[in-house]
Amino acid sequence: MLELGQLMAGPVAGTILSYFGAEVIKVEKPDGGDPVRSWRVLDDGTSLWWRHIGRNKKLVSIDLRTEEGRALVKDLALQVDVLIENFRPGTLERWGLAPETLREANPRLICARVSGFGQTGPYKDRRGFASVCEAIGGLRYVTGHPGETPVRSNLSLGDTIAAFHTAMGILLALLDRERGGEGHGQDVDIAIYEAVFACLEGAVTEYDRQGVVREPSGTTITGVVPTDAYMCADGRRVVIGANGDSIFQRLMRTAERPDMAEDPRYATNDRRVGEREAIDTAIEAWTQQHPSADVLGALDAAGVPAGLINNVADMFQDEHFQARGLFEETDVGGRPAKLPAIPPRLVDTPGRTEWAGADLGAHTDEVLGALLGLDAEALGRLRASGVIR
Repeated sequence: MLELGQLMAGPVAGTILSYFGAEVIKVEKPDGGDPVRSWRVLDDGTSLWWRHIGRNKKLVSIDLRTEEGRALVKDLALQVDVLIENFRPGTLERWGLAPETLREANPRLICARVSGFGQTGPYKDRRGFASVCEAIGGLRYVTGHPGETPVRSNLSLGDTIAAFHTAMGILLALLDRERGGEGHGQDVDIAIYEAVFACLEGAVTEYDRQGVVREPSGTTITGVVPTDAYMCADGRRVVIGANGDSIFQRLMRTAERPDMAEDPRYATNDRRVGEREAIDTAIEAWTQQHPSADVLGALDAAGVPAGLINNVADMFQDEHFQARGLFEETDVGGRPAKLPAIPPRLVDTPGRTEWAGADLGAHTDEVLGALLGLDAEALGRLRASGVIR
């Protein structure tokens, strides 16, 4: 698999597939490589984020701005099953690397093309980072409190959602290719705003049939009661989801309000929706009297879904995170470092981290030598001219 491009959605898709055993060759520019290498928290001059998304990849540094560099990439594309790219639409075409051109020599090639707004349509040439696509795709509108400026998670959520769509699209295209008699490849067109749009649940049909626009709902979710974050005596918040009718009854008995458990005004979710304030007030009156551990213990015993709002430090201390192997030990610069495991969990063929994201151009000679047959003299000439690093 050949990965072109930089930053998030396309490269994260490559990370997901490399984690489960795909050989991913990532091409980076010689002058600095992927910008993520220098983003956020640095350790010995390299982003720790990079160590996560660059893991398990063979890193080749080629200057795609040069004719020789593009020729090398074209030759590599003829040796792989899949190409992932997340340039602006039309970039590969300008470089003579259009998917249809590559498939003339490699008919089985699958090209996953990731962009903000897709390869067609009036917005296709717009730049579309996750923040913009989360807004246009509708996710930002329903996030936050009514009447206030919509907020975003402190994550590139749209990119990650698009990355999983990309990985899924590649796998579907591979399945189709292998099932088809002729075994031809195809393009997989992933738009980040569409991946976000796919998360809107019933909002589209609600508007189409009833004219209802899904609005932000703060810490709750529209039409489901109770589900909120409740303060405990130790200052921790516990999220409780008790929207099932029998679950609600168990919750209210546990919260020392058996009267509400039996009251017909709260018997069904549609009735509880109109009584949300009274219900939430009663629940928090109970949680505020007890530390979060006691609240969780009581709710677990009663069969009521609940959980702490964790930060990453909390996760490191959580026995379930540890038991499920969510922190993988690897080596970065001769020192141990933990990387997050990547779902899904395959029981018989699990994914794993083979190595953390390596230095720029770490595998250039290995890949170009093995796949293209370039000897030391040819590699030396390309390196001297700045085509590779």
